[in-house]
Amino acid sequence: MGARLEITDLTAAYGEFRALSGLSLTIAAGETLALVGANGAGKSTLMKVLTGLMGGWQGRVTLGDAPLRPGDPRAASARGIALVPEGRLLFDSLTVEENLLIGASGRRGPWDIPAILSLFPVLTEKRRARPSTLSGGQQQMVAIGRALASNPDVLLCDEISLGLSPRVVDEVYAALARVRAAGVTMVIVDQDIGRVAGRADRVACLFKGHITHLGPAAGTTPASLHDAYFGAAA
Repeated sequence: MGARLEITDLTAAYGEFRALSGLSLTIAAGETLALVGANGAGKSTLMKVLTGLMGGWQGRVTLGDAPLRPGDPRAASARGIALVPEGRLLFDSLTVEENLLIGASGRRGPWDIPAILSLFPVLTEKRRARPSTLSGGQQQMVAIGRALASNPDVLLCDEISLGLSPRVVDEVYAALARVRAAGVTMVIVDQDIGRVAGRADRVACLFKGHITHLGPAAGTTPASLHDAYFGAAA
């Protein structure tokens, strides 16, 4: 489980606005990469490219040894890429368990419903409930579980701690540590640089579509990333 993700000279734009510009990045199989940067840095655009939710980009993205096609989310999912989206985007017309089952793609792997409920025990008693009746932290657990249900090789987490209390964030990261231990390649976007760096192998910082810092997560702090975060290192 886990796959190597290689991005080469990636450029993506919204009309005349270039969100990513010549970005190159390699993420090893089983690696956890923390992806940080201010609003508008290009983090969510990169997520859209990787999940096939954005077409028309230029460059090359390969998962394992095979290229990903622009604008083809079904193919990206079938290849083993799953997204925990910013804002969770759960279906309130469905139960918690039904939301989890939506993620199942037919790919073989360890993440069935019992395994997901073992990862997030609090959801066991909530499996028949609607997502709107859950706390924000529980909703985030459902969103992560839905992504895991596809048994991904690469798990992308966009703004993983947004709107959550520190205690719940710790619970979420503890669960992600178990996912990491299973060998899944992960890219985690989080505004809390210190927290996400403490759970990652490397940290990449984006500024206006460029990588301004890429290095080991150990010892990375908001202070050490100040110049890269605000573009002074670009």
